Amino acid sequence: MNNRIARDFFQGDFDEEFRRILEKDIASPQSKIKKIMLKAIKNELTARQSEIIMLYYFKGMNISEISEKLGITHSAVSITMRRARNRLFRILKYTL
Repeated sequence: MNNRIARDFFQGDFDEEFRRILEKDIASPQSKIKKIMLKAIKNELTARQSEIIMLYYFKGMNISEISEKLGITHSAVSITMRRARNRLFRILKYTL
């Protein structure tokens, strides 16, 4: 899969799908995906990437709120999120 398709996959619909999977309980059929995602967030992302992903997906904060909380620019949050999503996508692509 080329980078453009991968980036498109992580925009819009994928973002909602990612949230939906992370909200499922462990007994759901998608629990394998959730476990892989959580493990990847914890072990494969940088500390900053993990922090931003956790704030965005688990705490429901938007980019502006994350920017303010961490004292970094909106663009730094966006870039870090994009890199984290791309890394998660690569991990999921080869794991599933």
